[in-house]
Amino acid sequence: MKSFEWTVVDSAVGPLLLAATDRGLVNVVFHADERVRDAAVRKLAARLGATPVEVSAATVAPAGWLAEPIRQIAAYFAGGLTEFTLPLDWSLSGGFNREVLRRLAEDVPYGTVVGYGELAARMDRPGGAQAVGAAMGSNPLPVVVACHRVVETDGKLGGFGGGLEAKRRLLALEGVLPEPLF
Repeated sequence: MKSFEWTVVDSAVGPLLLAATDRGLVNVVFHADERVRDAAVRKLAARLGATPVEVSAATVAPAGWLAEPIRQIAAYFAGGLTEFTLPLDWSLSGGFNREVLRRLAEDVPYGTVVGYGELAARMDRPGGAQAVGAAMGSNPLPVVVACHRVVETDGKLGGFGGGLEAKRRLLALEGVLPEPLF
C-alpha cells in the first residue's frame, strides 16, 4: 500500500475523520478537530506505512476510495441508512478483537443492543465481558462497526471511545433511546 485517503465530515456527533485504502474504509475517528485530526493522520500513516492524501469531502471523486463511505455516513445520520455495505480494511485490528468486531457487525443490527457478556457468550467466551469491552475500545471503525450498540448487562451504557454523549446520540438515532431534550 502506497497511500491512503482521508477527509473530515460533519455529523450529528461532531466531526469525523474518515480514512480509506484501496481495500476499503480503514478508520473512523471521533472529535476530529485540527489537533485530533493531525495526530490521527500521523499515527495512521505510521501504522499503515503509507502516505496520507487529503481529499475534500465536498469534491471527492465519484470513483475515490472515500466517495461511498462519505455517502453512507451522511445517509446514516440523515436516518436513511440502517446497514452499512462498505468494503472494510481490517488491517488495524487483529486476533480476538477483529473476531469480536466482525461478529458485532454481523449479529447486532441497527436499532438493537447487546450486552458485553452476551456478546462474549456468542464468541464462546463465557466470562469474557471485559475482553469484549477491550475489543470495543480498540475498534478502528466506530459508527460503521457499531460498538455503540454494546451495553452493560444492567442496561447502563458502559464506555465508549467517542464519549457517552456520542453513544447516547447514536442510540437515539437508531431508536434505542429517546432523543435528548436539549
